[in-house]
Amino acid sequence: MTSKLRVDAVLVQALIAGALSFAHLHDLAAAAGQTGWKAWAYPISVDLLLVAAWRRLRSDGSSRLAWCWFLVSLFASLGANVATAGFLDLAHPPGWLRFGIAGWPAVAFLGGTLLAHSPAPTVSETHSMVEPEPIGETPAGPERVPESDAVAELEPTPPAPAAPPAVPVPAALVEHARKVAADHRTRTGHPIDTDTLRARLGVPAPMADAIAAQLT
Repeated sequence: MTSKLRVDAVLVQALIAGALSFAHLHDLAAAAGQTGWKAWAYPISVDLLLVAAWRRLRSDGSSRLAWCWFLVSLFASLGANVATAGFLDLAHPPGWLRFGIAGWPAVAFLGGTLLAHSPAPTVSETHSMVEPEPIGETPAGPERVPESDAVAELEPTPPAPAAPPAVPVPAALVEHARKVAADHRTRTGHPIDTDTLRARLGVPAPMADAIAAQLT
């Protein structure tokens, strides 16, 4: 019972406020020279634009377009209420009031057209867009490794053979080897090989290899 009474009271209050606003708009239009049925059409136009803007806000969410025309129609309704309260001499209305009343139909038509035919804001304008997954593709899972490759990865890799330790060679011995190699080339016309160099110098094979590496 209490809920029904509260709803009925709100509806009665809305009807009273709407009727008063409707009458004020009618009186203001009539004072500005819009007589007959035209004076009654003005409050209908203002209220319809207000309802259209509010419906756009409720259905499509907040937008600059809907808020703009909601405030325009609200200002027109509120201005008529204030103007008919004695703030203006309606017997001799000012020129700007006549101008505003005469231009209202074009403004209301523009606002109603924009509200009716402008596209609603898309999801990308109000929320961050989540990229959809490509059609026909399954989510990428862990890459399947062939069994042979997996077994190869599990087997320990043999260590690389260690490089032979460097054999220290005295600089004087290297110079002597250069002379021996030069003499051999002069006599034979060919570079000296490692075995011949080892025999001529009387050194072990590792040292002979180290000296030959420095001669190249």
